[in-house]
Amino acid sequence: MTEPTPTRSEAARQRRSAHRQHAERQQRRTRTIWIAAAVVAVLVVAIAAYFILNRKETPPPVVGAVQSYSDLSRNHTTAPVSYAQNPPVGGDHDPVWQNCGYYDKPVRNENAVHSLEHGAVWIAYRPDLPQAQIDTLQALAESQTFILVSPKDDLPAPVVASAWGKQILLDSADDPKLDDFIRSYRLDPKGPELGAPCTGGTSATV
Repeated sequence: MTEPTPTRSEAARQRRSAHRQHAERQQRRTRTIWIAAAVVAVLVVAIAAYFILNRKETPPPVVGAVQSYSDLSRNHTTAPVSYAQNPPVGGDHDPVWQNCGYYDKPVRNENAVHSLEHGAVWIAYRPDLPQAQIDTLQALAESQTFILVSPKDDLPAPVVASAWGKQILLDSADDPKLDDFIRSYRLDPKGPELGAPCTGGTSATV
């Protein structure tokens, strides 16, 4: 049986109804998208605020207090390395270690860090340190093994002693805390490569 053909007015009404339904669906879809975007934005802001409020700031080093650093990488690389500390206390380093002893010129961080890995204490001093104090540091390096002494620019203190994962800032080479640091951390049994040499490497300076 053939269905009756809708009149012109009924066809127009059906078109208007279909158009209205389509428009309503579009509005619902747009509203859903905006709500979802707003929820995501709120979540992003909330997560960012959480991390900002709960992040732990690393306190600046205190002169005379031993600072400890952990989770230090130990990869070998011949490329320059950017270190978090000055001087560095560990991290990726050159395959060749710096021979221990006294230097009157700076040495490469990457070689000195390898010496730290072997149990050395690296004592860096500002180039303008009084000569009498430089002589004291030189005597330290020449009186015992696994001591590396060298000048270094832009130090945070006149004298900085470093071992693997340990560091102390000092105002003077005559500070008794320097001897305490050497006794505590030179050839530290907890060091990563105790027993490795501090000779037979490089004596190059920069």
